[in-house]
Amino acid sequence: MLKTRIITALLIALVTFAVIFFTPPWGFRLAVAILCITGSWEFARLAGLGRAWRWTLPAIQTIVIGLMMQYWHEIASHALTFLAAAGLTWCVMFLRLVTFRPGTEPGINYHMVSFFCALASISFAWFALAWLHAQTGGDFLILLLIFIIWAADTGAYFAGRSFGRHKLAPLISPGKTWEGLLGGLALAVLIALLMAHLTLAMPPGLAAMVILTITTVLAAAAGDLFISVHKRTMGLKDSGRLFPGHGGVLDRFDSLLAGAPFFALGALLLEL
Repeated sequence: MLKTRIITALLIALVTFAVIFFTPPWGFRLAVAILCITGSWEFARLAGLGRAWRWTLPAIQTIVIGLMMQYWHEIASHALTFLAAAGLTWCVMFLRLVTFRPGTEPGINYHMVSFFCALASISFAWFALAWLHAQTGGDFLILLLIFIIWAADTGAYFAGRSFGRHKLAPLISPGKTWEGLLGGLALAVLIALLMAHLTLAMPPGLAAMVILTITTVLAAAAGDLFISVHKRTMGLKDSGRLFPGHGGVLDRFDSLLAGAPFFALGALLLEL
């Protein structure tokens, strides 16, 4: 299993690097769209939708992303509006982390709210990644975002194993601890400062970079828990089986769902 996970992780990293640095903007948007629509199919399962609605969600998601691609230049010119809306929407969706109660039978309200959460989260994530990549030096902005999330996950894992005592969200993800979160934040800030210095022509000030990184990590961690709420509600271990040893798209890229819009909004405000 470990060997499979390592091989899959290396392949994901290579493909991700190639898509970021060696595809034109339209190719990047298309590749991310395919990934997002696959995630939408998985989200339909997490939402507990019936057969008809399980097809309807990715179909509507395809139409939404297709329209955004068709009218990309018009939409991108209103990036601040879209990204601010994404941040506000996520703040509302994060309420699910507070209202979650294990063992509750998913009813019509759960299905309906999850349906719209899927559309909103995946659409905003696609827009944030597409907008970041379209900026000057956008490939390095995407790389910086990925390294921040990777560093946060790595730091949280080792800090949690070594010092974890206080549960972060015991009802949602019992393995996560506050010590792990703090360790992830610390490593993410260090990596972000180093990456910004090496890859950005005019890196932001120290305080601005630290605030951007902390905001991104907290949003990404909440996004991870957000997907865990749905998996736990439906009694599922993984969202899918696309990546051997890692699960599905939402298992591998759940942190990007919320992390990307908040990072993109910060990058816009800081004029990176």
